Parts: sequence; structure tokens; C-alpha cells
Amino acid sequence: MVFRIVLADDHPIVSSGVRMLLEQDSHFRVVAEVTSPDELIRTLDATACELVLTDFNMPGEQVADGMTLLQLLGRRWPDRSLVVLTQLGNPAVLSAVARLPNVRAVISKADAVKELPAAVSAAAMGRNYVSTSIRKQFELAQAESAHATTTLSKREAEVMRLFASGRTVSEIARQLNRSVKTVSSQKVEAMRKLGVKSDLEFYAYAREHGLGF
Repeated sequence: MVFRIVLADDHPIVSSGVRMLLEQDSHFRVVAEVTSPDELIRTLDATACELVLTDFNMPGEQVADGMTLLQLLGRRWPDRSLVVLTQLGNPAVLSAVARLPNVRAVISKADAVKELPAAVSAAAMGRNYVSTSIRKQFELAQAESAHATTTLSKREAEVMRLFASGRTVSEIARQLNRSVKTVSSQKVEAMRKLGVKSDLEFYAYAREHGLGF
């Protein structure tokens, strides 16, 4: 069987190299190459394929990239396996990506030459695959997470638990009887200690660790 692949990456050189690498195997055929989330959606509407190989960070005009794009693909095309190729370095976000229902493989671009064919083969067979450097990130994050969370002060941990439950900074301030400025500062400092750079990364961290502060 020949597995048809739609390839999405906003860097033409990367896309060209990936295509050459995949088509060395006669079981793989790239049927379309796109450079944005918007173009990917339009192409999938019109193109039959079994696999979608997409970059994680790929800015678009109307359709967002990252987790939003992957979740959209899962809802609209649940039968098409996703292989995510990325330079992303946050283990919590990568773990959240790997757990999405139709994401079969998550590959670091640093591992692509050695591992991409194996990852795509696994995805085509319905198996999951995580590349070597990403597995190492997961292992390192596990080893460091207990230490990182214990460095939060009691007040910082309290703020972050409430933030993870969906409350806004203003709501937390009212509940804890603190100023908005104080709560905001405690949130920023807690995120710095946890090594997350955005609310999205923190939510992924919270899901991954079960809020075990």
C-alpha cells in the first residue's frame, strides 16, 4: 500500500528535504505541500490522504497554528494520522501534543534525518512514536519537575492552583484578598520558576503534572 501524505511547513527548504527523505521509501508519496495552516485546511478539504505531516509553529492568516491547529485537524479529519515535526523545546507542551487523539508521532527537527521515516512508518501502521531528543526532554523534565515545584512559595503555589482551575488574576485577587498587582507578580514569578513562558505552556504543565505542587 502507498500512503499518501500532505506535508505542511512554512520553510520550503525543510519541506523539500522532508519530501526527498520520505519518498526514498516507495510506500510513501507526498501528494501536496503547503506553507500555512490556512492552505493546509483548504488542501485537506480537496485532497485524499492517510497522513498529515505538519510543523507545529506555522503562522497563518485566519487559522491559528500550534495546539489550536492540531485540535482542529483532529475534529475535522479524525481518521487521518498526524505526524508533528517541530523545534519546540517545552516538554509539557510536547507531552500535550503527543496525547492528542490522532497525533501518532512527534518528531524533533533535530532528529528528522535519522528518525522521520521510522516515525512515519509507525504512524501509517497506527502506532505511536516519539523521537529520541523529545523522549530525553520528557525524562529530564520528570527528573526536574519535583524540584521545580518545591521552589514555589506557598502563596505562589496557591495562585497557580487557582489560575489552573480557570480563574482570572482579578478573581484570584478577590478570593485571596490581595491586590491584582501582587497576584500578577506572584504568577509571573511562579511561571519563571516552573520554566514556562506563556499561559498555554502553564496549562499544559498543569495537565501533565496534575497540579502536584
